[in-house]
Amino acid sequence: MNRIETKAFVQEKFVEYYRLNSTTIEPPSSLINREFAFLLFKERMMLRHKGFRDTEDFRNLLKTVVPSDAYYSSAYYEKPEEEMEAKGWLGADLVFDIDADHISTPCGKQHDTWTCNNCGAKGSGPPPEKCPTCSGQKFDDKSWPCEVCLESAKRETTKLIEILTRDFGLSQQEMTVAYSGHRGYHVHVEDEVVQALDQMARREIVDYMVGVGFEPRFHGLEEGRGPNLEEGGWKGRIARGTYEFLLNTSADQLEAMGLKKSVVQGMINQRDKILESWKSKGPWRIKGVGFESWKRIVQKAIENQSVKIDSVVTMDIHRLIRLMNTLHGKTGLKKTEVSASQIERFDPLRGSLAFKGGAVNLVVLKAPEFRLGDERYGPYENVKVELPTAAALFLLCKDAAQVREENQRV
Repeated sequence: MNRIETKAFVQEKFVEYYRLNSTTIEPPSSLINREFAFLLFKERMMLRHKGFRDTEDFRNLLKTVVPSDAYYSSAYYEKPEEEMEAKGWLGADLVFDIDADHISTPCGKQHDTWTCNNCGAKGSGPPPEKCPTCSGQKFDDKSWPCEVCLESAKRETTKLIEILTRDFGLSQQEMTVAYSGHRGYHVHVEDEVVQALDQMARREIVDYMVGVGFEPRFHGLEEGRGPNLEEGGWKGRIARGTYEFLLNTSADQLEAMGLKKSVVQGMINQRDKILESWKSKGPWRIKGVGFESWKRIVQKAIENQSVKIDSVVTMDIHRLIRLMNTLHGKTGLKKTEVSASQIERFDPLRGSLAFKGGAVNLVVLKAPEFRLGDERYGPYENVKVELPTAAALFLLCKDAAQVREENQRV
């Protein structure tokens, strides 16, 4: 099959999913005040400004339109079907998007690639700001969800949930956590307290999450004082981040931060004493380690303790968010709700599978090794294979394979 026929095959499978599973797709709260949008298979066109009066109409449109991706607004509107300036904004949920694209992981260079749209130059890892060959700034990039990427996104999500509960006083029942279906997680807060927040207020929340503006001297480090492990908020987070960093860092890492060799050697020699000092008042008066050295270490602790969220998503009071239990057009996996208390045990590459059984014959152009469920597949390059439907759709949605003409679906 050619590319057009392959796309039709993927669409056929999405039709099957929505026909069989539309009753499991619940609309968001306050249905009549939400805008809905659907990315269509045909010409990748976005159908926007849709509104619904009831759940039946909502589900019927999903089965009729069969989108590659389905979204709803985090905002509430008086007239969601009008153009943006006439909608009448009433408020918006507080939404966080954590994506492996915003987290530095070593595996990215192994499975992610980019191609310059101008000159065709290729590279591994995330795309550069400018093409090293022609200075072009537009790229076709392919990113893959692997276990390392997804585990890093899960860690960030766990940090976010902790800050929302400990520092903001929210309960886990007031937030909805979900695997996005690709490389990250979404956290929604629908409490009335947050719905009226404007963009500036949401920017303040973002700054708090990412640790903007935390100046070490304000924590007493210039006077040889500092936070302890048991303190709340960012004080305790700075202390715990410093402790963890000193516990695991090497002399080379400390020198790479700009610390003098004499200071580094002193810290390495006194490591046990420094760690033991946390049982009393902390290490801030350790001989030979001055304010500038602690400042660099604390900045590293803040970096490690901050949450890698997509700041634009949280600040946007009109944001469109993927609908729960709908398919992700880049993977064929579904956005899946996760209990905030159970996220540590959640396996996104098992819990989000939308297709079970069946087999599809493919020609795989190029794909790294990946796992779905209990099975591992690949790596592949220019090979003919027969794969279970879920794995086949994963590759087809990634534009890494084509369906073979002799394909027989079981």
